[in-house]
Amino acid sequence: MRVLNLGPDPSLAYRPDCLQKDKEEFRNFESGELFDRVFNTYKLMHTHQTLDFVKKKHLEWANCNHFSMTMMDSINSLDALVDESDPDVDFPNSFHAFQTAEGIRREHPDKDWFQLVGLIHDIGKIMALYGEPQWAVVGDTFPVGCKFQNSIVFRNSTFEDNPDEKNFALKTEFGIYKAHCGLDNVLMSWGHDGKLFQRLISKTCDYLYRALKFNKCTIPEEGLTMIRFHSFYPWHSNGDYMHLCNEKDQQMLPWVKEFNKFDLYTKTTELPDAEKLKPYYQSLIDKYCPGLLRW
Repeated sequence: MRVLNLGPDPSLAYRPDCLQKDKEEFRNFESGELFDRVFNTYKLMHTHQTLDFVKKKHLEWANCNHFSMTMMDSINSLDALVDESDPDVDFPNSFHAFQTAEGIRREHPDKDWFQLVGLIHDIGKIMALYGEPQWAVVGDTFPVGCKFQNSIVFRNSTFEDNPDEKNFALKTEFGIYKAHCGLDNVLMSWGHDGKLFQRLISKTCDYLYRALKFNKCTIPEEGLTMIRFHSFYPWHSNGDYMHLCNEKDQQMLPWVKEFNKFDLYTKTTELPDAEKLKPYYQSLIDKYCPGLLRW
C-alpha cells in the first residue's frame, strides 16, 4: 500500500479565480443560474435509479462491446458534453478533465498515474453520447438496494416517485446487504463511475472501472478506486454508508478524498490549452492505457 502524502488543500493554489469564488460556493444546490437544469437532472435520476434499473444497465454496458476508441479520442469526444448535473460549470467536460489533471500534476509531480486518473476520471460520460440520458450518466452516485441516506443531493424532494422508496425491504439501513460487506459488494446507482451488479460472475463492477480492467490498463488500485467512487459524495464527503464499508474501503478513503480536492476545486472559467497539454498526457496514456480500447 502506498503512503499518501495529503499535503495542503490545493483549492486556493490552483484556482486562478480564487479571490472571486470561495471554497464554500462550490456544489451550490440551493440557488444559482444553473439550478433548474441541475434540479431537473437529479429529479429524473432519483425517480428512475432503482435496483432493477441498475441491473438492466449492467447487462447493456458491462461487456464493453459498444464501440472502440483510444483514450485520447474519448477525452476529445467530451468536447460535445456539458454536464447537466454540475452547478459549478457550464463548459464542455473535456476542459474539466485537463483542469483536474493539471491540478494533480502540480501537487503530485511524482505520481504520473494519479495525473492520468485526473484526466480520464469522467470518460464514462461518453455513454451520454451513445444513447443514454444524462440522468443515467452524470451526477453524484449512491447505493441502491438499501435506505437512501439524507446526505444525497435533493434527498427530500426528488425520491417520492422512486419505486424502491415504497419497497420496505429496500428501505432499511442495510437493505439487501450485510454489515461491513465492503463497497465491492454494494450496487451503486448507474453512472459514468457508478457500480453495477454482475450476476453472471457473482461480483460487482463499475462502467469505467470495468472498462479499464477489461482493456488491461495498469493504473494502480488506488487510482481505479478514485475513478470508481469519486462521485460517491455521501460517502467520501458526508461520512454516510460507513456501516457497509470494510477495511479495504477505509484504507482507500483517503485517496478518494485527496482526488476530490482536485476534481472539485480546479473548476474555473479559465480554460486550459488542451492542445499544448495533449503530448504529455498522451505519453501517460501510452504507458498505462495504450492502443484502441473497447467500451
